[in-house]
Amino acid sequence: MIIQINTDRNITGSEKLTAYFNSTISEALTRYSENISRLEVHLSDENSHKEGLDDKRCMLEARVEGMKPIAVTNQAGSTEQALSGALDKLEASLHTIFGKLKTY
Repeated sequence: MIIQINTDRNITGSEKLTAYFNSTISEALTRYSENISRLEVHLSDENSHKEGLDDKRCMLEARVEGMKPIAVTNQAGSTEQALSGALDKLEASLHTIFGKLKTY
């Protein structure tokens, strides 16, 4: 599974952030890693330089082999919380899809 992280101009994509996201995503999606060819992470700060609640947005787009891409979005107060919520949603979607296919 290839993980590609994209940030908007308001979020700095540091090596620390990339390493954290890669390890968190890999750990959370281990069960489905053979079926996902690529996972795109899109991080954005909805309010730019202003302070606000739930202004960090994380969209995950999973490219599952033989299927249309699956996209989920979550907004939270920090990028880590936004990722966590988006991962929960993606795991639930993958569980439903593969459960229906009786793959797992």
